[in-house]
Amino acid sequence: MKKEDEAKSRRSFLKKAGLGGLSLASFTGASAHIGDQIAYASQNVNRNSSPSDLKITDLRIAEIGGDVVFRTPIVRIYTNQGIVGHGDVRDGAAKEYALFLKSRLLGENPCNVERLFGIIKQFGHHGRQGGGVSGVEMALWDLAGKAYNVPVYQMLGGKYRDKVRVYCDTTVSKDPVEYANRMQARVDQGYTALKMDIGINLIKDIPGALINGHEADYNPYQHQSTKYNMTKHPFTRIQITEKGVDKLMEYLDVMRSKIGYDIPMGTDHWGHIGVNEAIKLARASERYNLAYMEDVIPWQYTDQWREITESSTTPTQTGEDIYRLEGGFEELIKTRAVDIVHPDPNTAGGILETKRIGDFASKHGIGFMHHHAAGPVSFLGCVHSAAATENFMWLEHHAVDKKDWENLVTGFDGPIVKDGYVTVPEKPGIGVELNEEVVKKYLVKGEKLFAPTPEWDKIRAWDRLWS
Repeated sequence: MKKEDEAKSRRSFLKKAGLGGLSLASFTGASAHIGDQIAYASQNVNRNSSPSDLKITDLRIAEIGGDVVFRTPIVRIYTNQGIVGHGDVRDGAAKEYALFLKSRLLGENPCNVERLFGIIKQFGHHGRQGGGVSGVEMALWDLAGKAYNVPVYQMLGGKYRDKVRVYCDTTVSKDPVEYANRMQARVDQGYTALKMDIGINLIKDIPGALINGHEADYNPYQHQSTKYNMTKHPFTRIQITEKGVDKLMEYLDVMRSKIGYDIPMGTDHWGHIGVNEAIKLARASERYNLAYMEDVIPWQYTDQWREITESSTTPTQTGEDIYRLEGGFEELIKTRAVDIVHPDPNTAGGILETKRIGDFASKHGIGFMHHHAAGPVSFLGCVHSAAATENFMWLEHHAVDKKDWENLVTGFDGPIVKDGYVTVPEKPGIGVELNEEVVKKYLVKGEKLFAPTPEWDKIRAWDRLWS
């Protein structure tokens, strides 16, 4: 072919490609230089991964804590193609919950997220014990998104919103006026949804406020095998007097007088009290139009939750310690035992399982929020779950005052949280990478940055649950 004809052929080829008309028909009668033409036209195509050939080669942990975050193990999953994925084990959980899963994952393709979740889900449980499975699941989604060069939310079916609304709480003060001022400061920072910790610890020193209080002079737990904080709510037999209720309502009254009624305000940490006391507080709170009362009793007591919910117009909420839809959230939602479910994706089973919980809640007319108190990697994992779930309300931000929290990651344009919202990441995977220098700064004592873990390479157990 003459040079001028070859140039004409290339121009024709590129014109078709640029107009979106490139197809197999375009190659009919093409010259011997078609390989060069394809290479030129596809020069900007992402080649950092061949997803079908991707294999997991390692899993390691970097555990951080201190002034930047609650103690949190960060998971890193390595592959044969050089890309890595990150997730967080639940704050306060053991890193071994994730390391135990390594031998089940080596050699597998991380893009098979649902199938791998099916292999490891039996090793999670409620509370912090769900942290290993959940953190690994997030790291798998991060890898899959990077392999296919799309954000995680897109792999979940797309997004319902471009920005995710967050809520935050603040430090507690026994002075109602000071406490209200601290909440107003959050509003001044741009937050449009708030939560305050309010409960019997604020009135434990007031004579006549509590009956059988856990710090009474006669020490009701001195001969018990468990202390107050390890005793489930129905069994403490603590009662709140009328005086005690009035003192607690004073905090809500001063708070509402300060911030007004435009801002949704939820409450948490009321104390270990039984159903009757919870109902008493829910009814007393009605005049202050709380967005919800959270975790007033353990989530497992479904019938008691329903009794509280039906006794008052104050909305009820629970869920941060529940693992998975089946065996966890399903009964609470189906029986309408609470008004709002509040999974933490770092316990609930990860990103996809949390979306399943939200979709199931929507089907039954139940509200849906996210709890979160770990690092920014899983926080943004929560953002993808929230973006992809239609009935989502608000995501918890528990690190407002932690100056280096956002600096643990790189690749996010501007502050992660701005004016009370998070812009949904559009970069591949979860959308950020670790800032290893900052991570090193907050490693817990004795911990190394993603040290090798060969002792977890081999399975030493028979995992099948049936005969």
